[in-house]
Amino acid sequence: MSQTPTRADFDRYMVPNYAPQQAIPVRGEGSRLWDQEGREYVDFAGGIAVNSLGHCHPVLVEALTAQANKLWHLSNVYTNEPALALARSLVERTFADKVYLCSSGGEANEAALKLARRWAHDNVSEHKHRIVSFSQSFHGRTLFTVSVGGQPKYAQGFGPVPGGIVHGEFNDLDSVRDLIDDDTCAVVVEPMQGEGGIVPATPEFLHGLRALCDAHDALLIFDEVQTGVGRTGTLFAHEQYGVTPDILTSAKALGGGFPVGAMLTTDRVAPAFGFGTHGSTYGGNALASAVALAAVEHIDTPEVLEGVKRRHERFREHLEAINAKHGVFREIRGMGLLIGAEMAPAFEGRAKDILPLAIEEGVMALIAGPNVLRLAPSLVIPEADIDEGMVRLERAVARLVAGQ
Repeated sequence: MSQTPTRADFDRYMVPNYAPQQAIPVRGEGSRLWDQEGREYVDFAGGIAVNSLGHCHPVLVEALTAQANKLWHLSNVYTNEPALALARSLVERTFADKVYLCSSGGEANEAALKLARRWAHDNVSEHKHRIVSFSQSFHGRTLFTVSVGGQPKYAQGFGPVPGGIVHGEFNDLDSVRDLIDDDTCAVVVEPMQGEGGIVPATPEFLHGLRALCDAHDALLIFDEVQTGVGRTGTLFAHEQYGVTPDILTSAKALGGGFPVGAMLTTDRVAPAFGFGTHGSTYGGNALASAVALAAVEHIDTPEVLEGVKRRHERFREHLEAINAKHGVFREIRGMGLLIGAEMAPAFEGRAKDILPLAIEEGVMALIAGPNVLRLAPSLVIPEADIDEGMVRLERAVARLVAGQ
């Protein structure tokens, strides 16, 4: 590189589908980041719930380095040891019998939806293709997944979109009863809506969806791209509800920052993806699989998962203290280390205004829609970093309240 890239280079060279903050981080360690000018930040964003073990965690660095000196990529004309080890680990830790590996959450959900339709086509009828999803859901950015997602803004201008998709209301079982029928092949739902505002499902809702799917011979798909791999304090969020899906999707925290996704399913459903029906060039990549295996094995331990629950309470206490002082939040909700603070009516739609103020104060945060401040830090963030980051976040909130 002959010159140091700047934020202006983004506007000059990159397609304008993102609007990144002005700071450019260049180094990370644990839950701290440093930018080009050497300014330090506490990271509560976690790469949008991706950096499950923070930045440059030694377990992941070791796995990546070791595999990088052995084998990177083969294609799916061959298999490889890390992919097989990862698949076995996921099967042994979950309800699943079979695993499909890919490169992202969008790919995982695309595969899940295609599998559901193919299963219904092969086992029941070509007419059994309807998919029930939910308003405010988010399942990816492919044309299929963005159509299944319940936020029309993401599909605007890309039509015509795939058909056979209907949307009920999240946590409203009656709305699903009005939509599901014997031509429904699947119901897809997030156990906790992420982009839709950090809204956990009620137990009655998920149990009711399972019963409705069973009654109509439809598959239940849990999108755990954002809630999975320890994010909520169990390996997958659905475990806390006692509801078992037919298909589950995972990505984000699965690779701890390395791009990887997975779709998990049962022996009943998996045969519908016979040879040649679906694929992913990078799916099961040896580098990605080695890192993901290390992440899963490190996260799925009592120390890490119990620590997630403990850290949740620490974040909540800080947010409640900030709210008691400044009155900016209407509700604080979430599970584990996926936390949302909905803005109070006086600050309606202004969650995004906190982000640049937070950056100036030295803390990185997220939003989940215009009205919810979202925190998705490392699952092993030190408690001292939580405390320091929340001091900085309070300064940002105080500036928002003061109109700065």
